[in-house]
Amino acid sequence: MQQVRGVIARAKGEPVSIETITIPDPGPGEAVVDIATCGVCHTDLHYREGGINDDFPFLLGHEAAGVVEAVGEGVTEVAPGDFVVLNWRAVCGECRACTRGEPWYCFATRNATQKMTLEDGTELTPALGIGAFADKTLVAAGQCTKVDPAARAAAVGLLGCGVMAGIGAALNTGNVRRGQSVAVIGCGGVGAAAVAGARLAGAAKVIAVDLDPQKLLWATGLGATHTVDSREQDAVEAIRELTDGFGADVVIDAVGRPETWKQAFYARDLAGTVVLVGVPTPDMTVPDLPLIDVFGRGGSLKSSWYGDCLPSRDFPMLVDLYQQGRLDLDAFVTEEITLEEVDAAFEKMQHGGVLRSVVVL
Repeated sequence: MQQVRGVIARAKGEPVSIETITIPDPGPGEAVVDIATCGVCHTDLHYREGGINDDFPFLLGHEAAGVVEAVGEGVTEVAPGDFVVLNWRAVCGECRACTRGEPWYCFATRNATQKMTLEDGTELTPALGIGAFADKTLVAAGQCTKVDPAARAAAVGLLGCGVMAGIGAALNTGNVRRGQSVAVIGCGGVGAAAVAGARLAGAAKVIAVDLDPQKLLWATGLGATHTVDSREQDAVEAIRELTDGFGADVVIDAVGRPETWKQAFYARDLAGTVVLVGVPTPDMTVPDLPLIDVFGRGGSLKSSWYGDCLPSRDFPMLVDLYQQGRLDLDAFVTEEITLEEVDAAFEKMQHGGVLRSVVVL
């Protein structure tokens, strides 16, 4: 058992604090990871604002890379000294999704059994079962995915959530194929990653849509062939104009609002695919759509959970592409910060000033 620093959200909407937390020795199936880097993700802000649940206090942070320090009984996936990217989909191998050969949908993902605590013994709820805004954290061993230790931690750690969600929305959920046209609505961290994923897949035309000119610049650097400033143009009309009047083969909504989902629905070609990867709030509802349009336009309406990724399959492959210079993960790292700057990073993120702030420990 050891004590380290961690970023704690004690109550809804209140500033976070850096406090001493207690990390137990790993039990069966668990691992303690010495955190190297952790990205500041919208999901952490949702936790702070009570948008996930009210199981305060939270130990924030989840988009992380680090080195395994110790493992518990029965752990074979990783060993002390392994460089890993943490994930929140530690597949169980036993649920109905896993047994039918679709582990990327695992319905019973695993977290550490033991609890990390504050000094007074108060149990902490780790964000997405990870809690990586800390010097060290306790996770299920299956949440650790070994990758090339020569890779830059600040960059590859982002595969732990947002970048994987966006790339996977294109590669896995959208199944973008060579020569297709793709439109991405919303080009923050996840949307920009979807642009990069469409480029990796060989899309002939990648259309980035956003209200913010800076985000459109970022998207262009990551592979967008065309941009649409939706303050000045109707997004649906612009996407159709850029696709010979038909609409895109795949449209990815990386915002997750009723109005952007409706744009995605009407901006796709007949028999095209809509992918929702932006996370809506519980009060949002699907906009009114004539059912004949749902039927008559055909195609697929999909939701993308974590980019439908399988960490053991996808993380090493994407890190290899990064190391080969074929996937620019460095472009997502806008700034490197300390634990003390997490609240300030939340503010920058809300105002669209960064793709990712990354805590370096």
